[in-house]
Amino acid sequence: MKIPRIYHDLNKYLKPNKALIIYGPRQVGKTTLLQDFLAATNLKYKLDSGDNIQTQHILGSPDFNLIREFTQGYELVAIDEAQRIENIGLGLKIIVDQMPGIKVIATGSSSFELSGQVGEPLTGRKITLTLYPVSQIELGRLYNTYEIKNKLEEWLISPKRANIIFMITVFATLLFPISII
Repeated sequence: MKIPRIYHDLNKYLKPNKALIIYGPRQVGKTTLLQDFLAATNLKYKLDSGDNIQTQHILGSPDFNLIREFTQGYELVAIDEAQRIENIGLGLKIIVDQMPGIKVIATGSSSFELSGQVGEPLTGRKITLTLYPVSQIELGRLYNTYEIKNKLEEWLISPKRANIIFMITVFATLLFPISII
């Protein structure tokens, strides 16, 4: 079952000639959020991964013509695992500066931001979202307080759910009474 995330509608954050950067720890749903958005969008998009050696070469390069050719004809370019591309900040800057009206989404782990790869090159050209593990508010869209309390033990015992759903929020639930806003 998919839990509706706070940032489920990325359209609110997408702006022409700006890069939407989605940071977050591993396994919090950055790729799923991106894939769900792309499945529902009417924009003509290109999805690629920082794991792809060709994408690393193209977007890690300062070659304007190569990057323009890579993005030409698309309204949206989405790069998952962007932290794996050396100099990705410069590559994204070239896209938003050289392709009028284009929209860009890049996902990456928190190290993506810490390494400074996108900070300076994208100054004034980016919108940043941080995706955290699922919160009580997000769970409250599916379950009432009673159900959350009763499912807590099950979620803690299930390693997959404990890692994905409750990395942080479960401990807060144990320490504080549940109140869903």
